[in-house]
Amino acid sequence: MDIKGWLAATALKLVGKLPLRWSRRLGWLFGKIAVLTRGDSLRISRINLALCYPAMDPVQRERLARDSVVHTTMTGCEVATIWHQPWSRSEDQIVRVRNQQLLCEGVEENRGVLVLMPHTGNWEIFGMYLATLGPSTGLYAPPKIPALDPIIRNGREATGVHMVPTNVHGVRSLLKSLKAGNMVMVLPDQEPDMGGDFAPFFGKPALTMTLAHNLLQRTGCRCVFGFGKRVEGGFELVFLPAEQAIYSEEQKVSLAAMNRGVEACIAEAPEQYQWEYKRFRKQPEGKSRIYQKKRN
Repeated sequence: MDIKGWLAATALKLVGKLPLRWSRRLGWLFGKIAVLTRGDSLRISRINLALCYPAMDPVQRERLARDSVVHTTMTGCEVATIWHQPWSRSEDQIVRVRNQQLLCEGVEENRGVLVLMPHTGNWEIFGMYLATLGPSTGLYAPPKIPALDPIIRNGREATGVHMVPTNVHGVRSLLKSLKAGNMVMVLPDQEPDMGGDFAPFFGKPALTMTLAHNLLQRTGCRCVFGFGKRVEGGFELVFLPAEQAIYSEEQKVSLAAMNRGVEACIAEAPEQYQWEYKRFRKQPEGKSRIYQKKRN
């Protein structure tokens, strides 16, 4: 028996039985403990924030790093509840939806909509909501802990989203879906497994996926950004427009516009972004050492 997998799955199921307000509070508690123990999440968040907001007051930047760690753990606990409770209950916890006309316009044009969802706030409830609006497809990479796979997959597919693997076959499914006029969901702000190039992210070179650019060029679909912002009583789902430059045939122009779109989402709630991700690990000159722990 995989003890680690069993423990992880059991913990996720137990947290999932909590109402949203309690799972959110539990996540807050776990986040405060993570801050007090000064683990890797806080350390990496500090590094990233220093790179992205060099002019910010150091005291404010430290507060932002700590708040970000707390929001990340809150997201993890909230997701357990969202995956386990009926969708009708999760839908009731959506306080408001902003700028949904951006998505509706693309759907009405029947040319497909590429929805770029950065790791801000709670992206899981945002993706599940999208699937209630029409046929949707999203990439899915199985978790490192196999026991969590059925929980995650069942949770994400609860509202009808079609999950496809992060490989060539999955990309073909995304193309097919967009050409049929449907919605496709992509997380644009992590180092890509397939196809990437460097583009500015907060003024620093970051290895950026080329998938979105390729999908836009090959299908002529519309592009919008979106995320689930954590607010009092639940979530505000936010849609933001993509710059016209994202449709450019020039890859570097398109990737830079995509990263600026991610920055615009982050600006809505900087503390809710997942700053603990090693976004600048690879650099044009090779592997960066900025995340390497300093020896005492």
